Amino acid sequence: MSSRTTQAPERSVADVLMEIKDELRDFVETRYELLRSELHEALSTVKSAAPLAVAAAIFFATAYFLLTLALVAVIAVAFWNSPYHWFFAFLIVGVVWAITGGILAFLVRNDLRTRGLFPKKTVEVLKRDRRWLQNEVKGHVV
Repeated sequence: MSSRTTQAPERSVADVLMEIKDELRDFVETRYELLRSELHEALSTVKSAAPLAVAAAIFFATAYFLLTLALVAVIAVAFWNSPYHWFFAFLIVGVVWAITGGILAFLVRNDLRTRGLFPKKTVEVLKRDRRWLQNEVKGHVV
């Protein structure tokens, strides 16, 4: 009985680099396909909901204008003895809407500043992936 030890053949640096390149390409392709499929699902959802959203927006806009005109008419009655009663009513409602819009714009600006529009979760996942890949490369190089 001969005791032969079988050793794995030595791989060249080029072979290791090619393997890393292939694994990295597979990794990137997998992430890309995942993102692509998620965006495709989101787009199909938006496409199916868009007509209803447009119809809802039209009805809300119509209701907004009618309610605003009703509010103007009620305020105009308060100034009925003045020849400028309609002017005052439209002015008061316009100022109230402008103040409300300004407050809402301020709140939105603050919300966007604190949350931001940058995809933080995706960047964090990519950073973790980069650290993992660096650890893998260090493990194979040593």
